[in-house]
Amino acid sequence: MKVTIVGAGNVGASCADVISYRGIASEVVLLDIKEGFAEGKAMDLMQCATNTGFNTVITGVTNDYSKTANSNVVVITSGIPRKPGMTREELIGINAGIVKTVADNVLTHSPNAIIVVVSNPMDTMTYLTLKATGLPKNRVIGMGGALDSSRFRYYLSRALDKPSNDVSAMVIGGHGDTTMIPLTRLASYNGIPVSEFLSEEELAKVAAATMVGGATLTGLLGTSAWYAPGASVAYLVDSILNDQKKMIACSVMLDGEYGQSDICIGVPCIIGKNGIEEILDITLNDAEKEKFAKSAEAVINMNEDLKSVLA
Repeated sequence: MKVTIVGAGNVGASCADVISYRGIASEVVLLDIKEGFAEGKAMDLMQCATNTGFNTVITGVTNDYSKTANSNVVVITSGIPRKPGMTREELIGINAGIVKTVADNVLTHSPNAIIVVVSNPMDTMTYLTLKATGLPKNRVIGMGGALDSSRFRYYLSRALDKPSNDVSAMVIGGHGDTTMIPLTRLASYNGIPVSEFLSEEELAKVAAATMVGGATLTGLLGTSAWYAPGASVAYLVDSILNDQKKMIACSVMLDGEYGQSDICIGVPCIIGKNGIEEILDITLNDAEKEKFAKSAEAVINMNEDLKSVLA
């Protein structure tokens, strides 16, 4: 199995690292526009093999998409962060151009690949990739919900003082500080609702911390996080390549589910060898439905800024 990661920055390199030492794919190609950058990252990662015991072959290339041929999965992390003084529309315009170009190039050499979108704003970039490529919706997946859910489980585990792996929880909605929806009502600790252990006030604090989880790390690090995003992408890729059919919250195109259409937004999905195997239209209560509708409205408004790109 072959995976291409476009963008050899912190997130892309961390993803390659997890994929290699977990043996998820036999081959990983790191591609970047900066001369020698992907090659250096690949070489550094390959020099870990003797100490960590992996057999994955990692190759770095500078803008040579022919080396990505016959990839089963392509991960797009390319794009720039929002800079001081830059409007949301400007950021979307720049990153949309980058993502569209990358998608066109990788599909030229890997027409059957499943595309995982990481670039921000992620829901909008997932929507763009679908519209620009004309791919069936099962083959374009936005990663955000997997990361947001892992952060939700982390904050719940801290509040419970229990291991994260014993906590089951999911975040749906848009991948943004004000649009994500941590489903506290459905979260559980080894099958028992977390509401049995945490008060409504404690759960509200956990949800609030989850929603600003990315911003919290940016404030501490001075840049966006990379270990958890990279691991979240690898987790998603693993479920695709090994047909694990895991239930993962992903940004996908909706056609009536949750009362929404023509929008990519985070919902629980079954992920397997065909990408999105199934979208789970779970029953939300009235408060959750209201939050989801507001989240969808915010994502739709952001998608409006894509009109000039898609024209």
